[in-house]
Amino acid sequence: MAQFAEAHFFLIESVVKIIVVLFVLLTAVAYVVWLERKVVARIQSRWGPYWVGPHGLLQPLADGLKFLFKEDIVVQDADKVIYWMAPFLAFTLAFLSIAVIPFGGSFQLFGHTIQLQITDLNVGLLYVFAVTSLGVYSIALAGWSANSKYPLFGGLRSSAQMISYELSLGLGVVGVLMISGTLSLRGVVTPQVGFWHIAGIPFLPRWNVFRQPLGFLVYFIAAIAETNRIPFDLPEGETELVGGFHTEYSSFKFAMFFIAEYANMVTVSCLATLLFFGGWLGPLFGPYWLRVILPVIWFCLKVFCFLFFYIWMRGTLPRFRYDQLMAFGWKVLLPLGFLNVLGTSFVIAWLHS
Repeated sequence: MAQFAEAHFFLIESVVKIIVVLFVLLTAVAYVVWLERKVVARIQSRWGPYWVGPHGLLQPLADGLKFLFKEDIVVQDADKVIYWMAPFLAFTLAFLSIAVIPFGGSFQLFGHTIQLQITDLNVGLLYVFAVTSLGVYSIALAGWSANSKYPLFGGLRSSAQMISYELSLGLGVVGVLMISGTLSLRGVVTPQVGFWHIAGIPFLPRWNVFRQPLGFLVYFIAAIAETNRIPFDLPEGETELVGGFHTEYSSFKFAMFFIAEYANMVTVSCLATLLFFGGWLGPLFGPYWLRVILPVIWFCLKVFCFLFFYIWMRGTLPRFRYDQLMAFGWKVLLPLGFLNVLGTSFVIAWLHS
Protein backbone atom coordinates (compact mmCIF):
# COMPACT_ATOMS: atom_id res chain seq x y z
CA MET A 1 0.00 0.00 0.00
CA ALA A 2 2.81 2.39 0.91
CA GLN A 3 4.59 1.57 -2.36
CA PHE A 4 1.39 2.24 -4.36
CA ALA A 5 0.88 5.56 -2.56
CA GLU A 6 4.47 6.60 -3.26
CA ALA A 7 4.29 5.56 -6.92
CA HIS A 8 0.94 7.27 -7.51
CA PHE A 9 1.32 10.20 -5.12
CA PHE A 10 0.41 12.79 -7.76
CA LEU A 11 -2.82 10.94 -8.62
CA ILE A 12 -3.83 10.60 -4.95
CA GLU A 13 -2.93 14.24 -4.30
CA SER A 14 -5.07 15.41 -7.25
CA VAL A 15 -8.10 13.33 -6.23
CA VAL A 16 -7.92 14.58 -2.63
CA LYS A 17 -7.60 18.19 -3.82
CA ILE A 18 -10.60 17.84 -6.15
CA ILE A 19 -12.78 16.34 -3.40
CA VAL A 20 -11.79 18.98 -0.84
CA VAL A 21 -12.18 21.92 -3.25
CA LEU A 22 -15.59 20.72 -4.51
CA PHE A 23 -16.83 20.19 -0.94
CA VAL A 24 -15.62 23.64 0.16
CA LEU A 25 -17.02 25.35 -2.95
CA LEU A 26 -20.45 23.71 -2.68
CA THR A 27 -20.61 24.56 1.03
CA ALA A 28 -19.50 28.13 0.31
CA VAL A 29 -22.17 28.51 -2.40
CA ALA A 30 -24.86 27.26 0.00
CA TYR A 31 -23.87 29.67 2.74
CA VAL A 32 -23.36 32.63 0.40
CA VAL A 33 -27.08 32.21 -0.37
CA TRP A 34 -27.80 32.17 3.39
CA LEU A 35 -25.58 35.23 3.90
CA GLU A 36 -27.30 37.08 1.07
CA ARG A 37 -30.74 36.43 2.55
CA LYS A 38 -29.60 37.58 6.00
CA VAL A 39 -27.77 40.71 4.79
CA VAL A 40 -30.53 41.82 2.40
CA ALA A 41 -33.07 41.18 5.17
CA ARG A 42 -30.99 43.38 7.49
CA ILE A 43 -30.88 46.14 4.86
CA GLN A 44 -34.66 45.90 4.47
CA SER A 45 -35.34 45.70 8.25
CA ARG A 46 -36.42 42.04 8.16
CA TRP A 47 -35.25 38.91 9.98
CA GLY A 48 -34.40 36.68 7.03
CA PRO A 49 -33.88 32.90 7.62
CA TYR A 50 -34.40 32.32 11.31
CA TRP A 51 -36.30 29.15 12.20
CA VAL A 52 -34.31 26.30 10.58
CA GLY A 53 -31.38 25.82 12.93
CA PRO A 54 -29.77 28.54 15.07
CA HIS A 55 -30.04 31.84 13.15
CA GLY A 56 -31.30 29.86 10.15
CA LEU A 57 -27.92 28.17 9.60
CA LEU A 58 -29.57 24.94 8.43
CA GLN A 59 -31.71 26.76 5.85
CA PRO A 60 -29.35 25.85 2.93
CA LEU A 61 -29.76 22.15 3.81
CA ALA A 62 -33.54 22.53 3.91
CA ASP A 63 -33.50 24.32 0.54
CA GLY A 64 -31.38 21.57 -1.01
CA LEU A 65 -33.75 18.85 0.20
CA LYS A 66 -36.72 20.86 -1.06
CA PHE A 67 -35.21 21.12 -4.56
CA LEU A 68 -34.47 17.38 -4.60
CA PHE A 69 -38.03 16.35 -3.79
CA LYS A 70 -40.02 19.00 -5.66
CA GLU A 71 -42.06 17.91 -8.66
CA ASP A 72 -40.05 18.13 -11.89
CA ILE A 73 -42.30 19.79 -14.49
CA VAL A 74 -41.17 19.55 -18.13
CA VAL A 75 -42.66 21.76 -20.85
CA GLN A 76 -44.57 19.61 -23.33
CA ASP A 77 -43.23 21.24 -26.50
CA ALA A 78 -39.66 21.79 -25.28
CA ASP A 79 -36.65 20.40 -27.11
CA LYS A 80 -36.11 17.70 -24.51
CA VAL A 81 -32.41 16.96 -25.13
CA ILE A 82 -31.25 20.59 -25.02
CA TYR A 83 -33.76 21.39 -22.25
CA TRP A 84 -32.11 18.77 -20.03
CA MET A 85 -28.57 19.53 -21.17
CA ALA A 86 -28.60 23.30 -20.46
CA PRO A 87 -28.66 23.18 -16.61
CA PHE A 88 -26.00 20.42 -16.52
CA LEU A 89 -23.83 22.53 -18.86
CA ALA A 90 -24.20 25.59 -16.62
CA PHE A 91 -23.40 23.55 -13.49
CA THR A 92 -20.35 21.84 -15.02
CA LEU A 93 -18.80 24.97 -16.52
CA ALA A 94 -19.23 26.88 -13.26
CA PHE A 95 -17.11 24.32 -11.39
CA LEU A 96 -14.47 23.66 -14.06
CA SER A 97 -12.84 27.08 -13.75
CA ILE A 98 -12.06 26.62 -10.04
CA ALA A 99 -9.48 23.94 -10.98
CA VAL A 100 -6.75 26.51 -11.75
CA ILE A 101 -7.47 28.92 -8.87
CA PRO A 102 -4.57 28.94 -6.34
CA PHE A 103 -5.77 29.61 -2.80
CA GLY A 104 -2.49 29.46 -0.91
CA GLY A 105 1.23 28.82 -1.17
CA SER A 106 2.75 25.36 -0.73
CA PHE A 107 3.90 23.04 2.04
CA GLN A 108 5.90 19.84 2.50
CA LEU A 109 4.18 16.49 3.14
CA PHE A 110 6.00 13.10 3.17
CA GLY A 111 8.88 14.64 1.22
CA HIS A 112 6.60 16.07 -1.48
CA THR A 113 5.77 19.72 -2.18
CA ILE A 114 2.01 20.23 -2.11
CA GLN A 115 0.66 23.31 -3.87
CA LEU A 116 -2.69 24.62 -2.63
CA GLN A 117 -4.20 24.45 -6.09
CA ILE A 118 -5.66 21.59 -8.13
CA THR A 119 -3.43 22.32 -11.11
CA ASP A 120 -1.17 25.21 -12.14
CA LEU A 121 -1.54 25.95 -15.86
CA ASN A 122 0.86 28.44 -17.38
CA VAL A 123 -2.17 29.85 -19.23
CA GLY A 124 -4.52 29.61 -16.25
CA LEU A 125 -6.20 32.97 -16.86
CA LEU A 126 -6.95 32.10 -20.49
CA TYR A 127 -8.42 28.79 -19.32
CA VAL A 128 -10.75 30.55 -16.85
CA PHE A 129 -11.91 33.05 -19.49
CA ALA A 130 -12.43 30.26 -22.03
CA VAL A 131 -14.54 28.16 -19.65
CA THR A 132 -16.60 31.05 -18.26
CA SER A 133 -17.30 32.43 -21.75
CA LEU A 134 -18.96 29.10 -22.64
CA GLY A 135 -21.49 29.71 -19.86
CA VAL A 136 -23.55 31.89 -22.22
CA TYR A 137 -24.43 28.76 -24.20
CA SER A 138 -26.20 27.19 -21.24
CA ILE A 139 -28.39 30.27 -20.74
CA ALA A 140 -29.09 30.78 -24.44
CA LEU A 141 -29.92 27.08 -24.91
CA ALA A 142 -32.14 27.06 -21.82
CA GLY A 143 -34.11 30.02 -23.17
CA TRP A 144 -34.43 28.59 -26.67
CA SER A 145 -35.20 24.98 -25.79
CA ALA A 146 -38.16 25.84 -23.52
CA ASN A 147 -40.18 26.93 -26.60
CA SER A 148 -41.60 29.87 -24.66
CA LYS A 149 -41.23 33.56 -25.45
CA TYR A 150 -40.13 34.92 -22.05
CA PRO A 151 -37.28 32.42 -21.59
CA LEU A 152 -36.26 33.11 -25.21
CA PHE A 153 -36.08 36.85 -24.51
CA GLY A 154 -33.96 36.12 -21.43
CA GLY A 155 -31.61 33.90 -23.43
CA LEU A 156 -31.18 36.53 -26.16
CA ARG A 157 -30.55 39.24 -23.57
CA SER A 158 -27.92 37.10 -21.91
CA SER A 159 -26.13 36.39 -25.19
CA ALA A 160 -25.88 40.09 -26.05
CA GLN A 161 -24.94 41.08 -22.49
CA MET A 162 -22.21 38.48 -21.97
CA ILE A 163 -20.59 39.08 -25.35
CA SER A 164 -20.64 42.85 -24.77
CA TYR A 165 -19.16 42.77 -21.27
CA GLU A 166 -16.62 39.99 -21.96
CA LEU A 167 -14.68 42.48 -24.08
CA SER A 168 -14.43 44.90 -21.16
CA LEU A 169 -13.65 42.04 -18.77
CA GLY A 170 -10.66 41.03 -20.86
CA LEU A 171 -9.42 44.60 -21.31
CA GLY A 172 -9.62 45.16 -17.55
CA VAL A 173 -6.94 42.53 -16.87
CA VAL A 174 -4.64 43.29 -19.82
CA GLY A 175 -2.78 45.92 -17.79
CA VAL A 176 -2.09 43.40 -15.01
CA LEU A 177 -0.77 40.90 -17.56
CA MET A 178 1.51 43.55 -19.07
CA ILE A 179 2.95 44.24 -15.60
CA SER A 180 3.34 40.61 -14.48
CA GLY A 181 4.32 39.14 -17.87
CA THR A 182 2.53 35.83 -17.29
CA LEU A 183 -0.88 34.18 -17.72
CA SER A 184 -0.32 31.86 -14.75
CA LEU A 185 -2.57 32.80 -11.84
CA ARG A 186 0.18 31.83 -9.40
CA GLY A 187 2.70 33.87 -11.38
CA VAL A 188 0.44 36.94 -11.30
CA VAL A 189 0.61 36.97 -7.47
CA THR A 190 4.43 36.84 -7.28
CA PRO A 191 5.09 40.49 -8.39
CA GLN A 192 2.70 41.68 -5.66
CA VAL A 193 4.95 40.49 -2.81
CA GLY A 194 6.23 43.18 -0.44
CA PHE A 195 5.53 46.86 0.17
CA TRP A 196 6.29 50.25 -1.27
CA HIS A 197 8.36 52.27 1.20
CA ILE A 198 8.50 55.95 2.09
CA ALA A 199 11.64 56.95 4.02
CA GLY A 200 12.26 53.26 4.73
CA ILE A 201 8.78 52.78 6.25
CA PRO A 202 6.36 50.28 4.62
CA PHE A 203 3.56 52.37 3.13
CA LEU A 204 1.39 50.33 0.72
CA PRO A 205 1.35 46.66 -0.29
CA ARG A 206 2.48 46.16 -3.88
CA TRP A 207 -0.97 45.02 -4.94
CA ASN A 208 -1.97 45.57 -8.54
CA VAL A 209 -5.08 47.49 -7.53
CA PHE A 210 -2.81 50.44 -6.66
CA ARG A 211 -1.05 50.15 -10.03
CA GLN A 212 -4.22 49.46 -12.00
CA PRO A 213 -7.17 51.18 -10.26
CA LEU A 214 -8.96 51.85 -13.56
CA GLY A 215 -8.31 48.28 -14.73
CA PHE A 216 -9.79 46.93 -11.50
CA LEU A 217 -12.87 49.14 -11.84
CA VAL A 218 -13.45 47.98 -15.44
CA TYR A 219 -12.86 44.32 -14.51
CA PHE A 220 -15.14 44.27 -11.48
CA ILE A 221 -18.06 46.07 -13.15
CA ALA A 222 -17.79 43.74 -16.16
CA ALA A 223 -17.58 40.72 -13.85
CA ILE A 224 -20.82 41.74 -12.14
CA ALA A 225 -22.49 41.94 -15.56
CA GLU A 226 -20.99 38.58 -16.58
CA THR A 227 -22.50 36.88 -13.54
CA ASN A 228 -25.95 38.44 -14.19
CA ARG A 229 -26.14 40.15 -10.82
CA ILE A 230 -27.98 43.35 -9.89
CA PRO A 231 -27.86 45.93 -11.40
CA PHE A 232 -27.11 43.84 -14.52
CA ASP A 233 -29.52 40.91 -14.00
CA LEU A 234 -31.57 41.61 -17.14
CA PRO A 235 -31.60 37.95 -18.39
CA GLU A 236 -33.80 37.00 -15.42
CA GLY A 237 -35.62 40.29 -14.85
CA GLU A 238 -38.73 39.09 -13.04
CA THR A 239 -40.60 42.39 -13.52
CA GLU A 240 -40.44 41.92 -17.30
CA LEU A 241 -39.75 38.26 -18.08
CA VAL A 242 -41.42 36.35 -15.20
CA GLY A 243 -38.16 34.57 -14.39
CA GLY A 244 -36.16 35.03 -17.57
CA PHE A 245 -34.26 32.16 -19.13
CA HIS A 246 -35.12 29.68 -16.32
CA THR A 247 -38.87 30.42 -16.18
CA GLU A 248 -39.81 26.92 -17.41
CA TYR A 249 -37.38 25.07 -15.11
CA SER A 250 -38.28 23.55 -11.75
CA SER A 251 -36.91 21.18 -9.12
CA PHE A 252 -33.19 20.39 -9.22
CA LYS A 253 -32.70 21.66 -12.80
CA PHE A 254 -33.57 25.15 -11.56
CA ALA A 255 -31.25 24.61 -8.58
CA MET A 256 -28.38 23.88 -10.99
CA PHE A 257 -28.74 27.32 -12.58
CA PHE A 258 -28.95 28.81 -9.10
CA ILE A 259 -25.78 27.03 -7.92
CA ALA A 260 -23.93 27.94 -11.13
CA GLU A 261 -24.67 31.65 -10.63
CA TYR A 262 -23.25 31.69 -7.12
CA ALA A 263 -20.27 29.50 -8.09
CA ASN A 264 -19.47 32.03 -10.84
CA MET A 265 -19.64 34.79 -8.21
CA VAL A 266 -17.03 32.92 -6.16
CA THR A 267 -14.83 32.42 -9.25
CA VAL A 268 -14.76 36.10 -10.31
CA SER A 269 -14.15 37.10 -6.68
CA CYS A 270 -11.18 34.70 -6.55
CA LEU A 271 -9.85 36.18 -9.80
CA ALA A 272 -10.20 39.73 -8.49
CA THR A 273 -8.32 38.71 -5.35
CA LEU A 274 -5.50 37.07 -7.31
CA LEU A 275 -5.14 39.71 -10.03
CA PHE A 276 -5.54 42.89 -7.99
CA PHE A 277 -5.33 42.22 -4.23
CA GLY A 278 -2.28 40.02 -3.79
CA GLY A 279 -4.08 36.66 -3.64
CA TRP A 280 -3.12 34.83 -0.46
CA LEU A 281 -0.41 37.33 0.54
CA GLY A 282 -0.68 38.70 4.08
CA PRO A 283 1.10 38.75 7.45
CA LEU A 284 2.73 35.44 8.43
CA PHE A 285 3.71 34.51 11.97
CA GLY A 286 3.78 31.60 14.41
CA PRO A 287 4.72 27.94 13.93
CA TYR A 288 5.00 26.19 10.55
CA TRP A 289 1.45 24.83 10.49
CA LEU A 290 0.05 28.32 11.14
CA ARG A 291 2.21 29.81 8.38
CA VAL A 292 0.66 27.24 6.01
CA ILE A 293 -2.93 28.01 7.08
CA LEU A 294 -2.69 31.82 7.29
CA PRO A 295 -2.37 32.41 3.50
CA VAL A 296 -5.58 30.44 2.96
CA ILE A 297 -7.30 32.56 5.63
CA TRP A 298 -6.16 35.84 4.00
CA PHE A 299 -7.32 34.59 0.61
CA CYS A 300 -10.75 33.57 1.94
CA LEU A 301 -11.19 36.90 3.76
CA LYS A 302 -10.48 38.86 0.58
CA VAL A 303 -12.89 36.71 -1.43
CA PHE A 304 -15.51 37.16 1.30
CA CYS A 305 -15.20 40.97 1.01
CA PHE A 306 -16.01 40.79 -2.71
CA LEU A 307 -18.97 38.45 -2.10
CA PHE A 308 -20.28 40.79 0.60
CA PHE A 309 -20.03 43.70 -1.86
CA TYR A 310 -22.06 41.68 -4.39
CA ILE A 311 -24.76 41.19 -1.75
CA TRP A 312 -24.63 44.80 -0.62
CA MET A 313 -25.25 45.97 -4.19
CA ARG A 314 -28.27 43.68 -4.51
CA GLY A 315 -29.85 45.33 -1.49
CA THR A 316 -28.97 48.85 -2.66
CA LEU A 317 -29.11 49.37 -6.44
CA PRO A 318 -32.04 49.20 -8.87
CA ARG A 319 -31.90 47.27 -12.13
CA PHE A 320 -30.79 49.05 -15.32
CA ARG A 321 -33.04 49.34 -18.34
CA TYR A 322 -31.75 47.17 -21.18
CA ASP A 323 -30.77 50.14 -23.37
CA GLN A 324 -28.85 51.62 -20.41
CA LEU A 325 -27.09 48.29 -19.87
CA MET A 326 -25.85 48.04 -23.46
CA ALA A 327 -24.97 51.74 -23.74
CA PHE A 328 -22.93 51.58 -20.53
CA GLY A 329 -21.03 48.51 -21.74
CA TRP A 330 -20.16 49.82 -25.20
CA LYS A 331 -19.95 53.60 -24.67
CA VAL A 332 -18.42 53.82 -21.19
CA LEU A 333 -16.78 50.60 -20.00
CA LEU A 334 -15.16 49.51 -23.28
CA PRO A 335 -13.49 52.92 -23.96
CA LEU A 336 -12.24 52.98 -20.35
CA GLY A 337 -10.73 49.52 -20.88
CA PHE A 338 -8.91 50.67 -24.04
CA LEU A 339 -7.76 53.83 -22.25
CA ASN A 340 -6.30 51.75 -19.40
CA VAL A 341 -4.42 49.45 -21.80
CA LEU A 342 -3.06 52.43 -23.74
CA GLY A 343 -1.99 54.28 -20.60
CA THR A 344 -0.34 51.18 -19.11
CA SER A 345 1.63 50.52 -22.31
CA PHE A 346 2.92 54.11 -22.37
CA VAL A 347 3.98 53.96 -18.70
CA ILE A 348 5.76 50.60 -19.15
CA ALA A 349 7.54 51.90 -22.30
CA TRP A 350 8.58 55.06 -20.44
CA LEU A 351 9.92 53.09 -17.45
CA HIS A 352 11.98 50.83 -19.74
CA SER A 353 13.33 53.62 -21.90
